[in-house]
Amino acid sequence: MKKLLPHPILTLILWIIWLLLNNTLAMGHIVLGGILAIIIPIMTSSFWPEKVCISHPKILIKYLFVVLWDILIANVIVAKLILSNKDKLQPKFLHIPLDIEDPVAISILANTISLTPGTVSCDLNADRTVLLVHGLHEENPQATIDEIKQRYEAPLKEIFESC
Repeated sequence: MKKLLPHPILTLILWIIWLLLNNTLAMGHIVLGGILAIIIPIMTSSFWPEKVCISHPKILIKYLFVVLWDILIANVIVAKLILSNKDKLQPKFLHIPLDIEDPVAISILANTISLTPGTVSCDLNADRTVLLVHGLHEENPQATIDEIKQRYEAPLKEIFESC
């Protein structure tokens, strides 16, 4: 069974994404999406040096809803900032010290930050302890750092580092 589904969660996510992107539940797309969702993880399993361990799936689901909500709110905020006086923007680089060590968790954190409008992950230092993030408008950089650590990093630490 492990050879057929080396990464079952990835298989499920790929299958759901396929169906969402095609915006149909036609039998052909269900079957083709399922085949691709099985084949892609098998073909890429050698690229994964370690197995991904999710110890708290409920926290992961809650995390996904938090991220989706934050993306929605950030879109509105960034639209207001861009449509108003652009001269008032205060862009800044933020150095976020990381408590998480799992490479997958760090990658998800960096991608979450980049998916949220108004922020983008720029760099990770060599020892993976500080993430450099650019913020479009940062009146209080420390508050943004604290919010990222509390809303994103803390749940990811719970999800990935207690296995």
